[in-house]
Amino acid sequence: MTPTAIHEELSAPAYRGDLCDLLEHLRELVETARSMPLSNSAIVNRDEVLELLDETLERLPEELRQARWLLKEREEFLERAGREAGEIVAAARVQAEGMVQRTEVVREAQRVARVTIEQAEAHGRQLRNQAEDYVDAKLASFEATLERTIGVVQKGRRRLQAFTPEAPVEVLPTEPGLFDQDLM
Repeated sequence: MTPTAIHEELSAPAYRGDLCDLLEHLRELVETARSMPLSNSAIVNRDEVLELLDETLERLPEELRQARWLLKEREEFLERAGREAGEIVAAARVQAEGMVQRTEVVREAQRVARVTIEQAEAHGRQLRNQAEDYVDAKLASFEATLERTIGVVQKGRRRLQAFTPEAPVEVLPTEPGLFDQDLM
């Protein structure tokens, strides 16, 4: 596959692979690039590589934004649960104060208020635990994606470092009075 074909494939609206796919395509672009004569260097289309890198960078912040959004949602959820618990407690207090007329009524109101408070606190703990589990699962998924990405990048770098030229470098004879740069 030619570098232009890879770029066209990436530019197609139907292509929406994950970050690893983009990095794999970038590695393939570098691997399939023509080698410069008498050099370990390769000829790659700078614009294509920069576009792939830009798209890769655009994808990273989206995942980070999602993680930040999850954390913000968690905080809002915990605040909302705290407010609801406070409202339930306040409602139980108002209800208990209204029943002060008789001792039995007061005792029953206190019992109901305690039960209501315990239920609200238990419900709040349950909601908090569920929110934390959800956020933790999303962050673990994001961490796994980043670890795979790091693996792909490291593998690509190892391949680039292990690259050896296919043809031996030809050494030109030196002539007196020539500088090294004149030999190239």
